[in-house]
Amino acid sequence: MAGSALLISLVIGFSLFGLLVAYYLVRWVMAKDTGSEAMQRISNAIKEGAEAFLRRQNRTILLLAAVFAAVLFIGYGFVRQSREFDPVGSSLQLALWIALSFIFGALCSVFAGYVGMWVSIRSNIRTATAALSSLNEALRIALRGGAVSGLLVVAMSLLGVAGLYALVSTVGGVEPTKVPLLIVGYGFGASFVALFAQLGGGIYTKAADVGADLVGKVEAGIPEDDPRNPAVIADLVGDNVGDCAGRGADLFESTAAENIGAMILGASLAAAAQKQGIEFSMGVVGVMMFPLVARAFGILASVIGILAVKMDKEERMDPMEALNRGYYLAVALAMAGFAGATYWLLSSPAAPNAWWHFFLCGVIGVLTSVAFVYITQYYTEYRYRPVQSIAEASTTGPATNIIAGVGVGFECTWMPAVVMGAALLASYWLGETSGLPHAGLFGTAVATMGMLATAAYILAMDTFGPITDNAGGIVEMSQQPEEVRRKTDRLDAVGNTTKALTKGYAIGSAGLAAFLLFQAYMDEVKNYAGLGESAPFVVNLAKPVVFVGALLGAMLVFLFSALAIRAVGKAAQSIIEEVRRQYANLPRENDIIVFPPNFKPDYGSCVDIVTKAALKRMVAPGLLVVLMPVAVGVVFRIFIRPDDPLISAEAVAGLLMVGTIGGILVALFLNNAGGAWDNAKKFIETGAHGGKYLMTPDGKRMKNPTHGAAVVGDTVGDPFKDTAGPSLHVLIKLLSTITLVLAPLFI
Repeated sequence: MAGSALLISLVIGFSLFGLLVAYYLVRWVMAKDTGSEAMQRISNAIKEGAEAFLRRQNRTILLLAAVFAAVLFIGYGFVRQSREFDPVGSSLQLALWIALSFIFGALCSVFAGYVGMWVSIRSNIRTATAALSSLNEALRIALRGGAVSGLLVVAMSLLGVAGLYALVSTVGGVEPTKVPLLIVGYGFGASFVALFAQLGGGIYTKAADVGADLVGKVEAGIPEDDPRNPAVIADLVGDNVGDCAGRGADLFESTAAENIGAMILGASLAAAAQKQGIEFSMGVVGVMMFPLVARAFGILASVIGILAVKMDKEERMDPMEALNRGYYLAVALAMAGFAGATYWLLSSPAAPNAWWHFFLCGVIGVLTSVAFVYITQYYTEYRYRPVQSIAEASTTGPATNIIAGVGVGFECTWMPAVVMGAALLASYWLGETSGLPHAGLFGTAVATMGMLATAAYILAMDTFGPITDNAGGIVEMSQQPEEVRRKTDRLDAVGNTTKALTKGYAIGSAGLAAFLLFQAYMDEVKNYAGLGESAPFVVNLAKPVVFVGALLGAMLVFLFSALAIRAVGKAAQSIIEEVRRQYANLPRENDIIVFPPNFKPDYGSCVDIVTKAALKRMVAPGLLVVLMPVAVGVVFRIFIRPDDPLISAEAVAGLLMVGTIGGILVALFLNNAGGAWDNAKKFIETGAHGGKYLMTPDGKRMKNPTHGAAVVGDTVGDPFKDTAGPSLHVLIKLLSTITLVLAPLFI
């Protein structure tokens, strides 16, 4: 128990350190100058819109979470009967821990997302003001503002899991290796919040973006972030609620669920090794706590990397170079900490080579994340063939643009699938050859931990994107000098890249984590069913019931994506109609609106319309994902083959397995096709294929139809890359966490 207390204290200590650094960064950012009154007026409008939306969204989410917590308590406490293999003897006690961990996970996720966004919407004006004098200072403010979200997410996730572990093992008096089975609800609560947060934020941001682009940029012919566009404030608000709060909730549930899944596999590995007389330096608990300790060292590495970022040569140095330098420093330090954790906790005299086998598994995870970053760059940046082919196709109209973009989206799935497969096979083989029994699956779990080692830094770079985007909008709308806009444009371009790269990172981590969580589900079923090592739980796709479950899992991915994309389309229609209404009586010349000097758009009406639409339309796809595994498990258990006690758990495993694989591939398609369409438009706006405007023979400006075709493609891609795609990252892990929580009810 002394070893357990030491490890828990270490994890909680590093988590509190991460929170303290986040508090320091908040104080540092908030002390910066907030600029002129005109800049503050725009920033305040963004702030009020974002906070109002998030308050209303969180009320909806927490109400749904309370209902589901009650369902969990009733299901565990009254529907299901106690079994001798349960981690605790009483059904009510089991129900209490599961429901409490679910509620705690939901509350922590909401808190981390809200505070992270609270800081980001106050960092934007400070970044814009700093850009008036120093690009380096603007870069540091934007990254450190984003780092608050990153550190909060990772530290709160670790603190929640470690705190629950300490609470259950001391107050509940539960055997340490059984504790992860009682706190799986924490990951499910985080996933539950993440799905609705990502969905609601994604619908909001893309509905506003589509409305602003189609009427403002295409019909009215005005630039992005132009103050004459009534939808521009809603668009800037959407950057925060989608990319800050939504992605923060996404990575929060990733780290929470994967920590618990790895703990379940670690407990199984340690128990199997102990039966063969293999002892570890910190015992069974040390192996089980390894994921938390490794992630704790990752917090320290990320903090050092974040604080080290600066531009030495402001005018000649690319801001992306400064961010990459900090990232590679964080990776190097995280791997050093990872090596120390593996040597400390996974060493055994009976298996002297085990620790470095698992260290190499962690290195494989890091290399996988880097590979996903470069693959995403290849398919989404306009320096490379895929994006340029879409721009070329735009010269013959919107139809060929769409065809080219869909082709790129389908093509982009092969490289990530090969990389992910190689990572899983290599880490499995390293685990199997480590000298420990049944260690292959734990090797894949360690690879996932390695990939997530620098999650705090990655999320800081992701949140950097909307902060710089908002800063550019504030500079544009407050009519600052052109040289200031050039500085914010440099940061905004880097922010677009970091947002695209973190999507690649998120889907890569989701893919590795999905396999980890699937194996954790299999282990949990074995635990609750009382199956020994000699009688493994096998999923047989040749059984019709299991095949049908798998078919429903694949269908779920497509139906969910359809609902998410349709929600954006419906909400965007409302915005388009409102903007057109405000432009209806303005004069036109060559089909371009001529704005009178006294024109004042009504921003508030657009913000209100998109808020109501997003909250209304996020519920149906979210509940579909939550209820589908429940329906399959319950229906198959009661009505289909009730004589087979494991057939329901097997059918749900089929749904989980195929739904996960389908979700990964469809998410890759949506993310990369959307990103490629977006950057094909930007490539044309740099001057390729005639640029944004053409000149008539009499010297007047006219719209370039090639650019118009690219904007249509970008508009199609918007709900792909920022709503349905990122929401599928959450769906993949939510399927795993909900099946982990409900597995006992299917047996």
